[in-house]
Formats: sequence, structure tokens, C-alpha cells
Amino acid sequence: MSNYPDLPPIVSAEGVGKQVDTAAGPLTILEGVSFDVHAGESVAVAGVSGSGKSTLLGLLAGLDLPTSGRILLAGECLNDLDEDGRARLRGAQVGFVFQSFQLLPSLTALENVMLPLELAGEAGAEQKAAQLLERVGLQSRLGHYPKQLSGGEQQRVAIARAFAMSPAVLFADEPTGNLDALTGSRVNDLLFELNAEQGTTLILVTHDEKLAVRCGRRIRLDGGRVVADES
Repeated sequence: MSNYPDLPPIVSAEGVGKQVDTAAGPLTILEGVSFDVHAGESVAVAGVSGSGKSTLLGLLAGLDLPTSGRILLAGECLNDLDEDGRARLRGAQVGFVFQSFQLLPSLTALENVMLPLELAGEAGAEQKAAQLLERVGLQSRLGHYPKQLSGGEQQRVAIARAFAMSPAVLFADEPTGNLDALTGSRVNDLLFELNAEQGTTLILVTHDEKLAVRCGRRIRLDGGRVVADES
């Protein structure tokens, strides 16, 4: 549950729909999706492949805009912002962890984590990045490049980078999808530990039922609609 129930939601979806044009005509991916997420919650967006989970995550994070309805992130309506405005809001409020890690191959682990801090002009970027990498158990890997790291190590670098800016919301898209079961379990532990420590709101897309039930709440999609919202 929320740590701050009296505050407005940190993320709101209000009647959100998404259509895309295909050769066969319009395809509806999401329809009439509505829910609120409050600060500090951990929420799993679950459902079978093709149910619209990743599309919804992209909309909530402002990576794309809905065809209908509206989305509010940290009190701002994403529909009303241009691409630069949405990027500014993401930079200030959002962290990401992807299935494919998305590390820059030409940067070391330390440099990958430092990057968002440096882009934001934060002092002490190197020290903070090193502390975060130590927190995720990679203190001996600071100078290693992504290709020198295992998949689990790369994902831990990605998690450290995601938490570097102390985001209000962390979006994770199948964060353990490319990892073996044991490594994935350790990465999940880390996500929830940092979620608790920093009070970050965690919204993750997963088809892994074990991961979904660890969240305080599960929103299930089927055919682009919310079919369950369970605590």
C-alpha cells in the first residue's frame, strides 16, 4: 500500500486507449484502462504475451502517448507536454530497468551509472555511482565494460543506474526475462530492497507469477483491458 495515502497519486491512467494502424486496419492494443498508483506502492502489471503490458508501461512513462484518455505522472498530464517536456519530466522523476539492460557498451560500469548524474549536473557523481555499485555487489567491477560482465551483473549495473537519480517512480519491463532463475531471483531481491529503502514507487511488467505476487498489488490485463486489480 501507499506510504502517503493522503497525497495525490504519483501515476494515474484515466480511460487510456491505444490504437495503431496496420495494413489490415486499426488495431486496438489498450482500451479503457484506468487506475491510480500512490507513492511507495509496488505494482505488477501482469498478463499473457500480447495483452498490452509493455505498451501500457511505455504510456505511463511518457515514452508514447495514448490515442484516447490521459495519463498523469507526478501531477503533470503527459498529454499536455511535448516530447521535450516529457523527457524533462522523466529525467526528474523516472528510472528504467529493461529486459535488455540497455547499457552503453563504450562506458564502464561506473561510467554507465555516473551518466544520468553527470547529465543532471550533480556534484559527486563518481562517488555516488561507486556507492550504488557497491550496494548492488559490484564494487570489484567498476572498471569493467558491459561485455566483460555476466547478464546478472549487467542488470545490476542497470538497476544501480536506474536508482542513481533517486527516482519517484521506477518502471521495470520484464527485468529478469534474460536471466536464469537464480540470478533473476537475486535481481528481484535487489529491486525490492532498493524500492523499500528509497521509498520509490515500483511499477513492473512481468509474466513471472513469482515476481508478480511479491508486489503489493497486481493489475492484470487481458485483450488490452484491466480484468483484475488485486492487493
